[in-house]
Amino acid sequence: MRTIAYTLAVAVLALAAAGAQAPASGRTPAGRAGIPRTADGKPDLQGNWTNATITPLERMGRDRPLVITEEEAVTEERNTQRAIDAREQDSDPDRPAPPVGGEARKSPNAEPTYLERVWQIGAGVVGGYNAFWIDPGDQVLRVDGQPRTSILIDPPNGRVPAYTPEAGERIAAAAAKRKAFGEFDHPELRPLGERCITSFGNNAGPPMLPNYFYNNNYTIVQSKDTVVILTEMVHDARVIRMGGTHPPASVRQWFGDSIGRWDGDTLVVETTNFHPLHGFRNSWENLKVTERLTRRTADTINYRWTVEDPTTFTAPFTGELVFTAMAPGEQVYEYACHEANYGLEGVLSGARAQEREAAQKKEP
Repeated sequence: MRTIAYTLAVAVLALAAAGAQAPASGRTPAGRAGIPRTADGKPDLQGNWTNATITPLERMGRDRPLVITEEEAVTEERNTQRAIDAREQDSDPDRPAPPVGGEARKSPNAEPTYLERVWQIGAGVVGGYNAFWIDPGDQVLRVDGQPRTSILIDPPNGRVPAYTPEAGERIAAAAAKRKAFGEFDHPELRPLGERCITSFGNNAGPPMLPNYFYNNNYTIVQSKDTVVILTEMVHDARVIRMGGTHPPASVRQWFGDSIGRWDGDTLVVETTNFHPLHGFRNSWENLKVTERLTRRTADTINYRWTVEDPTTFTAPFTGELVFTAMAPGEQVYEYACHEANYGLEGVLSGARAQEREAAQKKEP
């Protein structure tokens, strides 16, 4: 995961240094004390940031409010830490062999935390990453000091809106097409994250979301004409052009085409032209994501985003996160994905071996 300094990050930083806007010395606009600014007075978003949180994208429980008490938030954080501590305990060398097929890890809490549920889905009953490799964060999301139960703030129920009938038909047709192949038949049928093309989850976005496992870190480089957001997860980099127009709809990029503008002290980014294989929740062709990044303090950026696609979702939806400055000296490192992706060769070779074994058993 974290091995050597990320070469691309160094290159981006070096290129941006010549055109980057140096902070305006001694400039402190009224009402925004302590906000670093560039030479032309724009908020300086540059630096290393993290959006790690234990708060889920969608709210758990139908009746939970968006904002909870600080006491409730601290309880969730303690339960999460208890789960992390349990994963870090030494294994009993005298333990018996697990049952065939594996067994689910028992939670140290009365109810599994959100992170425990995510880890179970990701690793299954045979297990996966141990705690050494996991760095999901340990804090409830707090926006303006208010502990939140979900990243989504609209709709009020904190859930992604339902699919339209058109989207339902499209998703069903795609699923039926995939059934014609085995999931290990060809490398292009494997997930993008496994192929080291983009990260799993939606770290790079947009919208830029935590993955609840590790590497939820970013480097932002800013000049007058361009903002680059480098994601630690895999090696994803978004290039945001300030001003201009989107290319024709036939031009599709992995993370879409992002155009930025300043609305007062807020960087507004509109992204369209998503790649068919990397949209958001089965949306890509008509997907538009609007992001708003506002540096609230020297150590925080408020990040609000809205997803719109009337051909896929029955309504737009909006989420809110906080990017926190990484501690001095902490760096964003290279994500050495599968050591040049040798793992994918092993996955497909294993599938072929299983097929040969199955064929031999059928022979008379």
